[in-house]
Amino acid sequence: MTILRKLRVLVVDDSPVMQALITRMLTTMPEVEVIGTASDAFEAREKLVQLAPDVMTLDIDMPKLDGIAFLDKVMKHFPTPTVVVSARAVKGSDVERRALEVGAVRAVEKPKVQGGRSLQEASSEICAAVLEAGKVRGSGKFQGSVAAKAVQQVQARNLASEPAVPESVLERNVIAIASSTGGTEALKVVLKELPAEVPPIVVVQHMPPMFTTQYAGHLQELCAFRVREAKDGELVKPGELLLAPGDFHMEVQRRGGLRIRLHQETMLHGVRPAADYLFESVAKTHGTNALGVILTGMGRDGAAGLLSMRKAGASSIVQDEKSSVVFGMPKAAIDLGAAEQVVRLERISAKIMDWLRMQAKQGAKKAS
Repeated sequence: MTILRKLRVLVVDDSPVMQALITRMLTTMPEVEVIGTASDAFEAREKLVQLAPDVMTLDIDMPKLDGIAFLDKVMKHFPTPTVVVSARAVKGSDVERRALEVGAVRAVEKPKVQGGRSLQEASSEICAAVLEAGKVRGSGKFQGSVAAKAVQQVQARNLASEPAVPESVLERNVIAIASSTGGTEALKVVLKELPAEVPPIVVVQHMPPMFTTQYAGHLQELCAFRVREAKDGELVKPGELLLAPGDFHMEVQRRGGLRIRLHQETMLHGVRPAADYLFESVAKTHGTNALGVILTGMGRDGAAGLLSMRKAGASSIVQDEKSSVVFGMPKAAIDLGAAEQVVRLERISAKIMDWLRMQAKQGAKKAS
């Protein structure tokens, strides 16, 4: 009989009472073992190196170094799937957003002693979040700092200085991108290297509601083109990136130009937005004039849609395993035969530009 190893968890919280409470919550699950506790970032650092836990739970308000700053260092030097457990990690809060951006798998609000969030509710959510973090660990190589490393590895090139692509090429083509776990950083690596003159870019990044507007703002600070959260019915234009809002599927349709359609059909692959909806619609509207890209992420969302795009004549790029935080989505696309190119993260922007130049050459041949 095969005995499965338990999920080994390190609990980090400056309160001994909360340490004991979270430990008690987690040990109600037979598949989980709490292997240690720590009261501050420095103690936690030593325990991470010494114990190499599968998952860490992490408080935000701690002495010496706050949890967000510590998590940022952890993801750069000792990447570990982490669940932030904080009284300030209310759904939709800036703390939750920052935790996810830095690399946390989930951010969960602590139970309250008097009123508000119940112990049972908090326990259920914390346990589920730790199990989810354990799946991230077990699904592939967890490299929380991979995006930051990739930024440093990008060659000193300036794609924005390349010759302008004809407006006609920008107008008839589209780039569709899907990403999930690790994608918030991977997208930055890819998009910051693209020039201002790009075809419309439509993106599905698995994120909760309320975060996508803020995330679009962060991308805008890095990108040469316009970035914003998509709105139902709006025109999709060259030189713009539209990000699917949290909890809404996004498609493109031909209605007096190329327009966005948002809807709340049933979750697909357990997520909304789902990239398969977007990719399937792009296959119908653009055929050979499209590029589909799948970046790091858990699950298989986007694989079937990317295959539809390939069957319609589109090109495709999939992030490779070594540079992926989680290789689930890219691997699913590869297994289906939907991946035309499998590329490391820091080379994807250059490959996108290669595709765009090829589209321009093909357009010139047809015109001559």
